[in-house]
Amino acid sequence: INHIVHNGGLYKRPFNEDFEETPMLVAVLTYVGYGVLTLFGYLRDFMRQWKIEKCQNATEREEQKDFVPLYQDFENFYNRNLYMRIRDSWNRPICSVPGAKVDMMERVSHDYNWTFTYTGRVIKDIINMGSYNYLGFAQKAGTCQEAAAKVLSQYGAGVCSTRQEMGNLDKHEELEKLVARFLGVESAMAYGMGFATNSMNIPALVGKGCLILSDELNHASLVLGARLSGATIRIFKHNNMQSLEKLLKDAIVHGQPRTRRPWKKILILVEGIYSMEGSIVRLPEVIALKKKYKSYLYLDEAHSIGALGPTGRGVVEYFGLSPEDVDVMMGTFTKSFGAAGGYIGGKKELIDYLRTYSHSAVYATSLSPPVVEQIITSMKCIMGEDGTTVGKARVQQLAENTRYFRRRLKEMGFIIYGNEDSPVVPLMLYMPAKIGAFGREMLKRNIGVVVVGFPATPIIESRARFCLSAAHTKEMLDTALKEINEVGDLLQLKYSRHRLVPLLDRPFDETTYEETED
Repeated sequence: INHIVHNGGLYKRPFNEDFEETPMLVAVLTYVGYGVLTLFGYLRDFMRQWKIEKCQNATEREEQKDFVPLYQDFENFYNRNLYMRIRDSWNRPICSVPGAKVDMMERVSHDYNWTFTYTGRVIKDIINMGSYNYLGFAQKAGTCQEAAAKVLSQYGAGVCSTRQEMGNLDKHEELEKLVARFLGVESAMAYGMGFATNSMNIPALVGKGCLILSDELNHASLVLGARLSGATIRIFKHNNMQSLEKLLKDAIVHGQPRTRRPWKKILILVEGIYSMEGSIVRLPEVIALKKKYKSYLYLDEAHSIGALGPTGRGVVEYFGLSPEDVDVMMGTFTKSFGAAGGYIGGKKELIDYLRTYSHSAVYATSLSPPVVEQIITSMKCIMGEDGTTVGKARVQQLAENTRYFRRRLKEMGFIIYGNEDSPVVPLMLYMPAKIGAFGREMLKRNIGVVVVGFPATPIIESRARFCLSAAHTKEMLDTALKEINEVGDLLQLKYSRHRLVPLLDRPFDETTYEETED
């Protein structure tokens, strides 16, 4: 299903998203594959129970046999009998900076992935297509690293206190003022962990008697925050504005269950870029609905800040909207800024309230000073306040790399999900055997990729997820594309029925924001 939206003047630019339907034969074969694996899983569990096969997984002690089992669900069965077969595709130890290329420690397993041993060999110069290093700030040399090293020698590595006690440094104050200026909001607050920024702040904003409307594909941190809040949660279909509007209408017409009182607050939770789908939120429509039904909007820009918009200010700038229209602007420093932590930006009253009532503000240790300096230096670089155009060039390079890589994969015949401007590029694998095979074959060719399966995705929608970076050169991308094409033929992954015609005469650097605006 190809979405090309120009909705009543809400969109100032083309909005092209592609979610090609799974071919029927592929879906049937995927279900058959999981069925066969499940049958063999039950057979192997039976053999383990009768000591025919050695039992490697954790089990209850003999004296606990009469207790209710701690783990007796499908995910535990899945981990034991399906995930273990392809476990070597994950948790690979990296021993270098996660830049455009990485070094990886080689490991082998002699017991079918239950345990691993290291060979002592290091695989050098693997092209890194998996890290969230969108703007290439994950470096071991350069301005950011020099500034962080200087701050490390002055402040040390840790703060050993919370912001409300002895852990509030001048660097933290400087960072928060800079973030507020970068986002175009009144005030901002920084946190030491991106996940906790969501999971600990949502409960401070809503509670019993409030309603949360959450996209069905929201990140686990948003889901956890919503559950911890005690508010009523209702889910709308991914990026589906009709579904969201219906929930808003019903909430206003019917009010709270049983009492029919009006909801205290209605909070809409969305992400800028959805990290498994590569899709971009339909923010102009969400804001229009928010204003129409007098609700609040919480926008998670973990993957979009720095990666979208002509100057890297995220999905709000990408659509040409005002930051004032978003009540709570959340994001992380872990991706585009090559650091750690998260932030929340908005009105001064909101931030002052969170400083007092947010668990991650009151009880969590402050951000490490060298990490703070890494964020400050990289953010100033993006804003051009370092006196160079390096930051703007990186944002532009990421946009060019994204369009080029996506277009080439579609021309090859792969099913690619998401928006044409999203640097997160999911390539659909579907079948369980192809998850491990794709990861292994790419590593053999010195390409590091992330493969994803259940429970991070629906069980039949396994995929490889590429994350593009401004640090990737055209030569790196062409090498990766050549190997992906070869592995795609080897594993028969070219499922698309809407293959594009290659634009052979199109120069690499034409794909710019200016062009899409035209």
